[in-house]
Amino acid sequence: VQGGIDIYHLLKARGSKEQEGFINLEMLPPELSFTILSYLNATDLCLASCVWQDLANDELLWQGLCKSTWGHCSIYNKNLPLGFSFRKLYMQLDEGSLTFNANPDEGVNYFMSKGILDDSPKEIAKFIFCTRTLNWKKLRIYLDERRDVLDDLVTLHNFRNQFLPNALREFFRHIHAPEERGEYLETLITKFSHRFCACNPDLMRELGLSPDAVYVLCYSLILLSIDLTSPHVKNKMSKREFIRNTRRAAQNISEDFVGHLYDNIYLIGHVAA
Repeated sequence: VQGGIDIYHLLKARGSKEQEGFINLEMLPPELSFTILSYLNATDLCLASCVWQDLANDELLWQGLCKSTWGHCSIYNKNLPLGFSFRKLYMQLDEGSLTFNANPDEGVNYFMSKGILDDSPKEIAKFIFCTRTLNWKKLRIYLDERRDVLDDLVTLHNFRNQFLPNALREFFRHIHAPEERGEYLETLITKFSHRFCACNPDLMRELGLSPDAVYVLCYSLILLSIDLTSPHVKNKMSKREFIRNTRRAAQNISEDFVGHLYDNIYLIGHVAA
């Protein structure tokens, strides 16, 4: 094909003129040029636009960057005006995230003022769930104050057919546990326990577990995680001790099931690291 011949000659020319550096992307088929540029982050794409302005400023590239970094924004689902710029949106999302990481309330207000987020707990929760650009310490403070957003954030998790400690790890990857035990940690574990049971009704009936029993198991897993992973704890809890203590706190739980919980922590590690 003609495209293949063109690429061959370009590569051959580059080999004979190595001092000229990287191939001119404007000489490649557009789909190949866009594929190459799609691997760049925002900073590199801005630099590329100094050389290949039309290619690197393409809206599809910036739309992809926006959605890969901030998976959900209310504005994605709106009819965008003529001349809308995803490059400008990326800059606003970046600015808003930096603002959030300094002051969460100001960050959320910034997103709303730009029309990026709707003033809705569910929309804010989806935004938080689908990005990793927010500082987890600031996010923890924000969620502690905005329990309505926290409620919606918890319901976005699907723990169906997940083993309890693995589900708890996933939960704490999105909603970081506080550094000290207190009312907020109790709230998080309570909400997780109810959500885990709602996602696994058949398993709960089979094991005879209630949200209260899952709550007890979660605390047991956190304490076991600390015991097994902390260098300050010299005498580690044995599997037999864990089974005995857990079944004493949460009755009618299978010894085998509790034993599997211990094995998971022993082999994989902390549930709230």
